[in-house]
Amino acid sequence: MRVERQVLFWLSAALALILLVSLLRGVLFPFVAGVAAAYFLNPMVDRLASLRLPRWLAAASIILAVGSIAVVLIVLLAPVLFEQGRQVAEALPGQLRQLESTIEAWARAQFGSRFPEIEAEFVRATRSISENWTSLAAWMAASLWNQSAAVFYFLSFVLVSPLVAFYLLVDWPAMLAKVDGWLPRDHAPTIRRLAGEIHESVAAFIRGQGAVCLILGAFYAVALSAAGLRYGLLVGLATGLMSFIPFVGWALGLMTATALAVAQFWPDTAPIALVVGVFLAGLALDSAFLSPKVVGSRVGLHPVWLIFALFVFTYLLGVVGVLIAVPLAAAIGVLARFALRIYLSSKVYQGRHGAPEPALARGGPPP
Repeated sequence: MRVERQVLFWLSAALALILLVSLLRGVLFPFVAGVAAAYFLNPMVDRLASLRLPRWLAAASIILAVGSIAVVLIVLLAPVLFEQGRQVAEALPGQLRQLESTIEAWARAQFGSRFPEIEAEFVRATRSISENWTSLAAWMAASLWNQSAAVFYFLSFVLVSPLVAFYLLVDWPAMLAKVDGWLPRDHAPTIRRLAGEIHESVAAFIRGQGAVCLILGAFYAVALSAAGLRYGLLVGLATGLMSFIPFVGWALGLMTATALAVAQFWPDTAPIALVVGVFLAGLALDSAFLSPKVVGSRVGLHPVWLIFALFVFTYLLGVVGVLIAVPLAAAIGVLARFALRIYLSSKVYQGRHGAPEPALARGGPPP
């Protein structure tokens, strides 16, 4: 088969898959979640299966253990988190007004006679946010309910995803062997190598960054609660989960916690500095130890590319896009690096003589 026809075939297959996912995105969530869970849990099942435990029993044991831990955490944390969320929703307008007064007093002291020039715009903006918070929250809740079908997603995740994960874990080796048998024979070694690189990148990020998120969530929740911050448990756990997006989750958590601390503690600056110090310590812990040791250097995903992929796939596919954004970003990154290697070794790049011009190779001007 000519190269052009192979490229046309794979492009057509990719477009058909994208169209199918786009059409079925409303019902794919439990299946995608099950696949993600199976991918995450497969190494543990392999470990138990290597001890001569039947694979179905290993898969069932792992899923039951993980489900039991999740139920315990939900029973222990859900009431507290829901209560703090309710308190945040009720107290936020008052907190915003208090924060407005605090910032206004600080700005008046800093700017002196120049403050009236900016006061009108400042008051208009802050009061608009405070007065419209209730309607904004209602709109967001209605939007989430209508667009994401929260009840359907929750029930399908609880009832369908574990079954999908179980059957995939049981049949995982057989499925890989079957897919390997479908590969075009001439290109099977190259496809296997690329699949291995994609697997390393995805596994390093999802499993490694997932562990980092759990550690950081526990750290922020405990530290902020110990610092006396209201809603510290809620803000800390949310910051840890949002740390799946490098730096963005930390920055959002820092801004939220600092605003709450200012509204709660001002003019006492020591507790506010303590809250900021918690986030600086979390950033240092993540940058110096967790990411290098747990995630490692095999990810190959630039934070900007990851953020872009999350925004794009979430916009296109909703909740399903959140789940598949990282694997697809990793796959596209591996394929792009492979295409770049081919280009750099081709005559299109090297020219007729098979190597760059000497002046260009030295960095000098062309003749």
